[in-house]
Amino acid sequence: MKVLVTGGVRSGKSTYAEELAAEWPSATYVAPGPTEADEADDPDWAARLSAHRARRPATWTTLETRDLAAALATDGPVLVDCLGTWLTGVIDDRQLWEHPADEVAATIDALLEQITAVLERRDDVILVTNEVGLGVVPVHRSGRLFRDLLGTVNQRIGTCCDEVHLVVAGRALVL
Repeated sequence: MKVLVTGGVRSGKSTYAEELAAEWPSATYVAPGPTEADEADDPDWAARLSAHRARRPATWTTLETRDLAAALATDGPVLVDCLGTWLTGVIDDRQLWEHPADEVAATIDALLEQITAVLERRDDVILVTNEVGLGVVPVHRSGRLFRDLLGTVNQRIGTCCDEVHLVVAGRALVL
C-alpha cells in the first residue's frame, strides 16, 4: 500500500503517518528537509526535529537525503516526511528561487519522473506533505512559486498512491 498523507502545518499529519507505520517492525524514515548541520542555525527547527526523532521507534533507520528516488528504492517500508521540506531543499540547493517559474518546474518535473517511476514499482510507502492551496495567495513570488510547485508535486505523487489521507485538526479523512 502507498499512502500520501497531507494536511496543514501542525495538523497532526506526521504523527498520523507514524501511527499508520507503527505496524512495521522496521522502516526507513526519510527526512528530506534541513539536515542536522542546518539545525545549528535555527533552534526552533532543531526543537521540531528533535521531537520528531524522539517519536521514532529504535528499529527505524533515519536517512537524511533529498534523493527521494534512491531513498524509495531501498528495501523495506519507507516513510517520507515531508515533500514540502524536500521541495524547499531542492530549490535551495540548486539556487532556483529567482529562476523563471517554468525552468524551476522543469527541474522539479524531472525529479518527479524519477520518483514516480520508483513508486510505481513498490509498496509499503507513506509520504507526508503539506496542503498549501487552501489559503490566501502569497504576496511574495517565492511563496507563490512554492505553493504552485508543491501543488503539482502533491498531484503527481497522489496519482501514484493507493490512498490519500487529509489530516485536519488531528483527524484524518481518507479521500
